[in-house]
Amino acid sequence: MSMRRVVLRTEPAAVSTALVALREELQLPLDFPAEVQVAATEAVRAGAAGERVDRTDIAFVTIDPPGSLDLDQAMALERTDTGFVIRYAIADVGAWVTPGSPLDTESWARGETLYFPDLRIPLYPPSLSEGAASLLPNVDRPAVVWTLTVDATGELTHTQVERATVRSRERCDYATVQAKLDAGTADPWVSVLAEVGRLRVAAQRARGGADMRVPEQQVDVAPDGTATLSYRASLPLEEWNAQISMLTGIAAAGLMMRARVGLLRTLPAPDARSLAHFRRTAHALGVAWAEGTSYDEVLARLDPNDAHQAALLAQAPPLFRGAGYQAFDGAPPVDPGHAGVGADYAHATAPLRRLADRYVSDLCVALSAGSPIPQHVREALPRLPEAMASSGHRAHAVDRAVVDLVEALLLAGHIGETFDAVVVDSEDHSAVVQLTDPAVRAKVPQPLPLGARVQVTVTAADPATRTVTFVQS
Repeated sequence: MSMRRVVLRTEPAAVSTALVALREELQLPLDFPAEVQVAATEAVRAGAAGERVDRTDIAFVTIDPPGSLDLDQAMALERTDTGFVIRYAIADVGAWVTPGSPLDTESWARGETLYFPDLRIPLYPPSLSEGAASLLPNVDRPAVVWTLTVDATGELTHTQVERATVRSRERCDYATVQAKLDAGTADPWVSVLAEVGRLRVAAQRARGGADMRVPEQQVDVAPDGTATLSYRASLPLEEWNAQISMLTGIAAAGLMMRARVGLLRTLPAPDARSLAHFRRTAHALGVAWAEGTSYDEVLARLDPNDAHQAALLAQAPPLFRGAGYQAFDGAPPVDPGHAGVGADYAHATAPLRRLADRYVSDLCVALSAGSPIPQHVREALPRLPEAMASSGHRAHAVDRAVVDLVEALLLAGHIGETFDAVVVDSEDHSAVVQLTDPAVRAKVPQPLPLGARVQVTVTAADPATRTVTFVQS
């Protein structure tokens, strides 16, 4: 059976109205209280606090999705005779936020930035997150600069962290830079990023880390207000860029573990039951799994464009349950590792969008310099795991609700129509199918063979409850 391609779009007004209603239902804080706005304005007027070195001579660049203004990271990479030097500038949010201030209190209530197709609900007021604290091009900005020395195999050999003034030279986006790289016209730093990124990917796999490449459902709202859903796989450039962030998180964890104080991002290894189910599913789908091959090696070679392998990829998320944060001050955590990374790891590179990263930055600057740990950091560490768990649950709920809503909006006018799909999960009494277009995943109230290509008919689509129902045709 051939898979037809069908792209559906919502009515322009429907998506806007529904997203507004969703935000009201979830009781999300769209606006900042007046005292927080005032505190942000005063912080910008006063300028960044703290002493810092001048690193404006370094040709940093940022690379983010198009239109992004909350720019946390800028990089500068160079080859050396023995490997590479990576300089990673991270927005110095601690330079703007006074402990105990209205800005600080509100950031704890929010925890992280929330993303909708039509707007962001930021962690900090836009005057900071998209203005004075953002690493925008061609302006001086305070930053925490990580200087990471890497050998020719991609392994980290030295870490230095300092507060500095930086100036980004250019704001880039992934698709444009990837296209230039593919055409052979990219700037020299891109080839260095590609080389380091590939080395770090190989190192991650050698450590037993797992590469999750499940194509995600992405909601896009066009200028005319219509919405579409698509399956989006990351570009190679995004994976390499993520490796630089991951390397920084590994370096941060190393500093904190040696000092016996810090905040780690943790993820337990898959349990025996989950691994056994994953292996049985691979066998049922006809995906080769040689004796002695680990689950992460199988994941690394799966092709999301192959129906059976895509179905196996859809079974991977249960392997990675239990992510959290562990704070410690004195005795290190009993099981501090991150199974996905394959090493001890910390969130350190997104302080404009995630509360914990601000404290990791402040802590690592002190540890690198051999200076006393700021008291407000030490006092915050025990509270951060609960705060980040709460905000993480809220962010996940928002992401799922948005996709469910758009799925229902797209299909509401297509009751009784038939679509091509692939079975990506199956239980005793139901199955989960993944449509080709629109990019919808939904349950079918009957068991179906994993990896099978089927046709399903829409029987219900209710935007009010954000539910869609199919039956096999």
